[in-house]
Amino acid sequence: MADRRPEVLVVSIIFFALATVFVALRFVSRIFVVRKVGLHDYLMLLAWAIDFGFSFSLFYATSKGLGLHDYDIPTSDRPGLNRADYAFTVLYNPALMAVKTSILVFYLTLTKGEKVFRWANYVTLFVINAAGLALTLVNVFQCHPVEAAFSYPLPPNAHCIDILTLYLSSSPVNIITDLAILFIPIPILTQMRLPRKQKIILVITFSFGFFVAVVDVIRIAYIQNAATSRQIALKDIHYQSAAGYASLSFMWSVVEVNVSVMCACVPSLKPLVARLIPKMIRDTDENTQTTADLNHPPSVEPPAAVPRGAIAAPVNVPLSSSQSGSTRNKASQSGSRSSGSVIDARGTQSGPMDMLEFLTTPESVRHDTEANTATLTSTSSPHSITFFDFVNMSNPPSMLKLTNKESIAPNALTTILFFLWGFAYGLLDILNTQFQEIVRLDSWRSLGLHAVYFGGYLVGPPLVGRTVLKRWGFKSTFITGLCIYACGTLIFWPSAVLASYSAFTISNFIVGFGLAVLETAANPFIALCGPQENSEIRLNISQGVQAIGSVVSPLLAKKVLFKKVTDVGRLVDVQWTYLGIALFDVLLAVAFYYLPIPEASDDDLEELANRRREDNMIKVLGVPVVWLTLGLGVFSQFFYVAGQEVLSQSFDTFVNAANPDSGLGAFEYLSIGHTVFAVGRFLAAFLQWFLKPRWILMLSYIGMIVFAVLCMKTTGSTAVAMSLMVYLFESGAFSIIFALSLRGTARHTKTAASLLAMAISGGAFFPFAQYAAQLARGVSYSYCVLVALFSAGAIFPVYLNFVPAAKKQVDRVPNEYLRRHRRRRSHMTPNKTTAPVRREKDNPSVGGVLSRRRSVLTDPLPAINLPETTHSPVSSPDRKNLPKKQSSSSSSSRSGGGLMHDLAPGPES
Repeated sequence: MADRRPEVLVVSIIFFALATVFVALRFVSRIFVVRKVGLHDYLMLLAWAIDFGFSFSLFYATSKGLGLHDYDIPTSDRPGLNRADYAFTVLYNPALMAVKTSILVFYLTLTKGEKVFRWANYVTLFVINAAGLALTLVNVFQCHPVEAAFSYPLPPNAHCIDILTLYLSSSPVNIITDLAILFIPIPILTQMRLPRKQKIILVITFSFGFFVAVVDVIRIAYIQNAATSRQIALKDIHYQSAAGYASLSFMWSVVEVNVSVMCACVPSLKPLVARLIPKMIRDTDENTQTTADLNHPPSVEPPAAVPRGAIAAPVNVPLSSSQSGSTRNKASQSGSRSSGSVIDARGTQSGPMDMLEFLTTPESVRHDTEANTATLTSTSSPHSITFFDFVNMSNPPSMLKLTNKESIAPNALTTILFFLWGFAYGLLDILNTQFQEIVRLDSWRSLGLHAVYFGGYLVGPPLVGRTVLKRWGFKSTFITGLCIYACGTLIFWPSAVLASYSAFTISNFIVGFGLAVLETAANPFIALCGPQENSEIRLNISQGVQAIGSVVSPLLAKKVLFKKVTDVGRLVDVQWTYLGIALFDVLLAVAFYYLPIPEASDDDLEELANRRREDNMIKVLGVPVVWLTLGLGVFSQFFYVAGQEVLSQSFDTFVNAANPDSGLGAFEYLSIGHTVFAVGRFLAAFLQWFLKPRWILMLSYIGMIVFAVLCMKTTGSTAVAMSLMVYLFESGAFSIIFALSLRGTARHTKTAASLLAMAISGGAFFPFAQYAAQLARGVSYSYCVLVALFSAGAIFPVYLNFVPAAKKQVDRVPNEYLRRHRRRRSHMTPNKTTAPVRREKDNPSVGGVLSRRRSVLTDPLPAINLPETTHSPVSSPDRKNLPKKQSSSSSSSRSGGGLMHDLAPGPES
């Protein structure tokens, strides 16, 4: 092994020196330009102090042999090396905690008035400090007794935790929090109305955290290399024997901490750069924008077509016309004032400027309008969202009001999620098999991994899915599920290296939990988005795409990813695939934030259900039929998914036992089964154009039961063919059960969807029963469990087809969706006493890039009763000079033009 001390020492010193310069410039900017030091600045100073001790411990360790092979380190240097390594490992997490806490405390100034993002801030703060404290304590007490950590040689009765194991265990937390810190401010920043150049600079400034995530990935790669190079040889890694292997990992840890410090200081340098190099920050068209801003009444937001000069944090400060005039008169005098002060309405300096104001206020208008102009973000208006001023995204209508054609785009976007969890399920299934072979798990523990995954469906929908769906809607539930799923895939990172059954179990549970939250929203979204007569068709098509993902991912995993996975080293290579999946999930969540996802309010759901209230409220056995249908639907879904997973988990064994001499292996037959399953879902969707869904569900259950019995009674290729027929008949049942069970549940639809998602947890339990029966009587006989499960689920279609009230409740009605009332503007006679315009029920969604662009004057408006004499933004003398004909025209336009037309300034005389 070559001497790595020079490169470790030089790189570490350079990055620490750069971090020190950045911290110094930060305080120059804060003290001498902004003239205000906040809590986040003191936290950054604390972070630098910890970083100094952290980096110095590495410098000292290199002088004692860090970077040399263990055999080349003199015995006399061993105690000093151990003490330096111990200090290094203990200070790593506190340094990152202090840096990230400083960043998030600053973010709290960004998220004022933004409740959701503020809560995200607090949650991230809690995770960083709770995890950091726990990892710090583990590092402090890594040896038992504690003094063994820095003694040499290691006492014979001492026991120490693998140091690289500790670093790998903390890697998911670091990456997750890095990504959270990177993306939390982006939605707020992109909604600010700033000059183009300043907005781009501002977003780039806050995106420097991306480099921290990149450095963290590189560091983990080096730690993995050090860990696997020794672990394959079945040796523990303690820092007393890791000087050569871990030196580069330690160096990248120093780089990570110092890059974090530098990136955290970048936003604070903007005032200093603006003072020293103003042309770098200032837009060439700011003067024009300033003039445009001052031509509008300060208490009224200007039209979207006119660029506004300075819009930052959501603080509303209404001004009188006299204040606005004084602002105009003092514009020429403001250039001589310090850029670090705020000018109040009287033209005097009121004190130091907050850093957020300095970051987000255009340079040329900061002195003129900072204390006088109301500053808003585009989120202050619930009707639209602006993304970088390129696209003005208005709200899509409620999903219950969409026609078949209008529902194609949102359904196609959501179907991406179906493919994602189908792909994830297929990968996990193969990965569990590979993990079982590498760590030599028995079948019971392998089934335990499978059960833990479906256990996430038992707790995810009621704890998170329903809560987010009811309170914030479908879009927020999609984003939440994607983020949780990404966390689960990242936790696979250390579990692969450590070959840890416990870590792998946790990863499976979190992945299942995240996908359960996704399914809580995705299935009802597809069922509700469009005319209700086609709910089952849409859902079967989307579920067919999910089945395609389940076909593709096992083939990819078996033939490419896991083709040569025979040991821990090979398994580590696979984790890069999961890192890619995690990053894709995060980017998809960000994309969903900006995309036009329609919503369905409880009021809209209630209105739609009330159209068939009599059909829904007929009582069967003393219970309204709608609730009996829901209860039996949840019951049927539970046993259906249980049967589906029994077949999936036992299929390989069944094929090998039934037809051992076949030219195709069990995996090839399983791929054929998954393909038949995917085709069956599209076939079910096609048949529903001609047949009632309850009929198809009845035929599906009959086919499942009959062919499951035939699997028990036949052998050879015939038995394999019977099992493939089970795949075909069970394919369309899930979507039909889900859509029929939601019918008529009104404002409780989202709760019903969470119950149906919980029913998927049936896949966790019954594979154990089938395996026990297989051990007792053979695999063919064990399919009696499959017959029993499908028979229990068949109670639901029997009920639907033989109870008249149930048939009437679930049968489709043509063109069943809420109509949108269109405003008729032609041939209207202006009337001074025009009734107030009524708006359709509020849609809680946020608009997106695919929304139809509408004029402000033609949007539906809130119901507003204006008094006969309204305050005009035009001054009184100008108002008196208006011609009578023009005044009449203005009155007429008020009745038809809407609120913004009334508040718009009148033409100059």
